[in-house]
Amino acid sequence: MTRVTLLAGGVGGAKMAEGLAALEDVELTIIGNVADDDEFHGLWISPDIDTMLYTLSGRINRDQGWGVADEGRRALDTLEELGAPVWMFLGDRDFGLHIYRSQRRHAGDRPSVITADIAERFGIKARLLLPTDDKVQTRVRTAAGWLSFQEYFVRERCAPEVLDLAYTGLADAQLTAEARAAITEAEILVIAPSNPLVSIAPILETPGLRAAIAEARAPVLGVSPLIAGQVVKGPADRMMASLGHRADALGVADLYQGLVQHFLIDNQDAALASEISALGMTPHLADIFMRDAEDKARLARHLVDIAREIIREHAA
Repeated sequence: MTRVTLLAGGVGGAKMAEGLAALEDVELTIIGNVADDDEFHGLWISPDIDTMLYTLSGRINRDQGWGVADEGRRALDTLEELGAPVWMFLGDRDFGLHIYRSQRRHAGDRPSVITADIAERFGIKARLLLPTDDKVQTRVRTAAGWLSFQEYFVRERCAPEVLDLAYTGLADAQLTAEARAAITEAEILVIAPSNPLVSIAPILETPGLRAAIAEARAPVLGVSPLIAGQVVKGPADRMMASLGHRADALGVADLYQGLVQHFLIDNQDAALASEISALGMTPHLADIFMRDAEDKARLARHLVDIAREIIREHAA
């Protein structure tokens, strides 16, 4: 078994996790993004962590890439009838998870322990960790002012131009012992094809996490979330452009410079390979679009094979 630690958020991260989890010779640990978390209707909601939980337990709504399959909205209908804002879609089954998490948090349980317990009860074999048990939240500045991430992402449908990003609470957050150990003990470290600014950055910038990666013996591989300058899902391309970054695989590689040693890009981006190499990382080409379970497992296998070859070369 090869110990793989994956840093991931969003739908792209969940797809990568699903592919790695399908490999019988991989022991998978995931460090997920908690900066999308927020409170709705008195309940603590953790969208990226829940997408990971639903994906790895086979409960995910495949058409959407998030939420639960065979979902209803009767609870939201009642809230709407009572005059509550219901722009954040939370399905009836989804509410059950949020109630459970919130009850445990109110009882003083560590968020990391709550997440591990949910994953175990859902039958998930991979370990799902939080980078921190502290409250960290992404804020998005638009022409109308600062918004919470969910206000920008869901209520405004990512329409406003992003002028700035902030991560409240991040500077004072403490890295969990479990996340630190997962990095230290990993044989392969992978950064998923997730939004580098709002899914990966809040994980990487957790105090102590970058240093742990720098000290780790494992090779660090990244996978581009952009193919031919286009995002598969979400606002990453527009967000990067509005904040002054190149909205392509090279722009993502630039954000990971000094951290990622090997970067997997799509065959369509072969022309960017020499510029990525100039950043000090080795580019690798493949079909990285994950259409279905077979594609996810194929890409995961390719990624692990690259890493194992790197390890063999270093040992030699």
